[in-house]
Amino acid sequence: MKIEYFPDTDSLYIELKEGSESIESKEVAQGFVLDFDDNGNVIGIDIDTLASQKVDLGSVNLIRFDHKTNKEEAA
Repeated sequence: MKIEYFPDTDSLYIELKEGSESIESKEVAQGFVLDFDDNGNVIGIDIDTLASQKVDLGSVNLIRFDHKTNKEEAA
């Protein structure tokens, strides 16, 4: 996952699945756009304009969790 802020447009993009290509986008609320891959999975969240007023950009907390991939579970 990658979070990128663009100060020139005051927008924020959260890439949920790296390397995936968006084939469809849908605005779900004013200024909030979801990007979908060809299987209909959400792969990104775009907060258009005024992102700094919609989310707290000064504090991003990563909460660790145990995550195993399917490959790890099979081993």
